[in-house]
Amino acid sequence: MTSEPTDTARPATGLRMHILVGLLALGLLALASAVGVAIWAQQRAAQNGARVEHTLAVQELIQRVATYSERVETARRGYLLSAEPRFLAVFDRSATVLPAALARLETLTRDNPAQRRRVAALRQLDDVRTADLVRTVALVRSGQRAVAMTGFASDPATDATFRTRAIAAEMLAEERRLLAARNAEQQRSLWVLNAVFALVAVLLLAVVAGVAMILLRYTRALSATGRQLARLNSDLEGVVSERTAELQRANAEIQRFAYIVSHDLRSPLVNVMGFTAELDAARKTIADHLAKEFERDPDSRSPEVMLAVEEDLPEAIGFIRTSTQKMDRLINAILRLSREGRRRLTPEPLAMRALVGDIAATLHQRAADAGATIEVGDMPDIVSDRVAIEQILSNLVENAIKYGKPGRPTIVRVEGRRIGTRIAYDVIDNGRGIEPRDHERIFELFRRSGAQDRPGEGIGLAHVRALAYRLGGLIEVTSTLDEGSTFRLSLPHTLTQTE
Repeated sequence: MTSEPTDTARPATGLRMHILVGLLALGLLALASAVGVAIWAQQRAAQNGARVEHTLAVQELIQRVATYSERVETARRGYLLSAEPRFLAVFDRSATVLPAALARLETLTRDNPAQRRRVAALRQLDDVRTADLVRTVALVRSGQRAVAMTGFASDPATDATFRTRAIAAEMLAEERRLLAARNAEQQRSLWVLNAVFALVAVLLLAVVAGVAMILLRYTRALSATGRQLARLNSDLEGVVSERTAELQRANAEIQRFAYIVSHDLRSPLVNVMGFTAELDAARKTIADHLAKEFERDPDSRSPEVMLAVEEDLPEAIGFIRTSTQKMDRLINAILRLSREGRRRLTPEPLAMRALVGDIAATLHQRAADAGATIEVGDMPDIVSDRVAIEQILSNLVENAIKYGKPGRPTIVRVEGRRIGTRIAYDVIDNGRGIEPRDHERIFELFRRSGAQDRPGEGIGLAHVRALAYRLGGLIEVTSTLDEGSTFRLSLPHTLTQTE
């Protein structure tokens, strides 16, 4: 005799569901916040990269201006000493390029008042040098070379060249200071990115673990109900009828929760995947900028920055991708379970020997690849849902093929018999077997037994038991380790439920 649930138990169950949904919403909000921080960090990294590139461009222009200044002075000296026209050609080319370089430098340093003042001083020095050069060249051309050579070592052009060299050195020192500061800011941004990656990974694992725990709780509740039905009465049909309403409520609650979980997790999961790709692209951009900077100035190379860019970031991104892929597979599996749980059952007469023969034909190639043989024995017909029966038996036969004992040809036999008002179908194999402590655990969601050397998510047998319950039946296993297993599916002869 079974006890009826009290009126207070149902509100308590609903309250627990609301609390779980609320906690899930909080977790999703935290995940969205982490994604926002990741976007911010990525933008900061991009800005820092642009500033580093700007600094490198300014350094290159300063060096170019200093080089052109030296070339102009060298050409002037060569012409004064030798009066050869080829020096004038060098002078003309450098004197033409130098103003354009100064104009570009002025544009790039407009955000730095100190550098802007130095560029203005360079312009004035260029004007002084150019005027003196034009004067001395004119004297040489007019035959007054001796006059042009007067005060050669201390004329305005020579002094302007020395002062240009000193100002260029000051500007380069300022840019190196800015580059060091920006590299430090870049390193801080990289640290933030690492922290965000770790936080996102932890949140993903926490959400998956929470979902798994909740589903495991409901699956265990269903398993406990099934065991209680078997103990209460040998007349399984009567016990199943007594528990039908309770199982339907529990199943409907699981379906609703599975839909909420899978639907609400899909959107942030897609966002995390997309932003992970963007962060990886930003990491490559940063690495390229740093490589250029280190190539120009090897002394600025930082082992900590290189370690973060070349090892820490790729490792963190790979960890996030692995976690999101696993979570995506779990969500898809939950959606499949949810859809199957909502499907309407359609009872029809089934010729079971032919049905199992079709299953064996479908799995023939897989069995041949695994060195397995499928035998179909006698079995009574039944009135039930064809799709559900095919899914249950296909899963059991496929598992028997998959988990054969290495070094021993696998034999899988499917047979059935009538037991009272019910019909039992057995799937028997001589495979690796299951440890006694795992006989019930293998029917729990996300739980697997033995060596994990075969692909799977631990959902198949949980799905099989859920389908058996919907058909008004039970599924049990007896097994001896290293000898084989027998899965027994017990069903009513005629399925009357059509919900």
